[in-house]
Amino acid sequence: MRDVSGKARTLRTAEACATLKISPATIAMIKKGETPKGDPLPVAKVAAIQAAKNTSAIIPYCHPIPVEFVGVEFTVGEETIGVSVTVKAVYRTGVEMEALTAASVAALTIYDMVKMVDDAMEIVGIGLREKKGGKSDFKESFDEPLRAAVLVASDSVSGGKSRDRAGAAIEERLKETGLDVVELRVVADEPDRIKTALVEFADVKGVDLVITTGGTGLGPRDTTPEALGEILDKNLPGVAEMLRVYGQERTPRAMLSRGCAGLRGSTLFVSLPGSTRAVTESLDALFPGILHSFHMMRGKGHGSGGKARDA
Repeated sequence: MRDVSGKARTLRTAEACATLKISPATIAMIKKGETPKGDPLPVAKVAAIQAAKNTSAIIPYCHPIPVEFVGVEFTVGEETIGVSVTVKAVYRTGVEMEALTAASVAALTIYDMVKMVDDAMEIVGIGLREKKGGKSDFKESFDEPLRAAVLVASDSVSGGKSRDRAGAAIEERLKETGLDVVELRVVADEPDRIKTALVEFADVKGVDLVITTGGTGLGPRDTTPEALGEILDKNLPGVAEMLRVYGQERTPRAMLSRGCAGLRGSTLFVSLPGSTRAVTESLDALFPGILHSFHMMRGKGHGSGGKARDA
């Protein structure tokens, strides 16, 4: 089973379909309610709902998912019955297998209930019509790579007493995401030095995104949020709130982080804790959603994101 614990919860939707080829005589019997086992469609609907809720018990590598909606519809034609199933869940992985399993079981239930009067009946197709809500739906593309910088605020790293790991992890992740990292800089936990570096990244180097690590806790030398707050034009409280909520699901200490986020001109700043684990988890939460902010800042609104629309 794949590890999906690092993924963010999003609304996942999938629609699957199945088609049965049935003789016109059998279709007529179903419409009149004359099939020996009764009307198969209500039973097939219940079976589909049960199947969607229990897919992980049938398909070994499927995750147990808190299914929140199952919609089942039937289309009765002259020689076919079509099954359409829609499944929704707010979770870390998609629901396409739930929808496919539900459509399959609905078709099998109809087959079972009318097979004694139609030897030639067939299930002629099962397929996925649509799925949405996963990471691929939130990808952002740009004509030119966004430029980023990383700032490590740490007395021990700047003094050569320890090796930087968190900043390196941020740099690696930014590059994997397609950003151009122009600089990784280390400074001591001095407010003036932090502010000087942040202002230079925004006003002189004109980078799009600056991520800091370190100095967000409760120690006497933890001053990154204060330094960042003095140079911001706009605060983005939702970003910091989301990071703490995401972290709190993984460790009860995440609530102690004082990290913040905001804008200076067209540069977006996000401050993260100093531990490598906290940084890694925060980056899982940030991307790809945070990239949409740059389309918004450029006046493209929520409907943008694709490369063609950014052109």
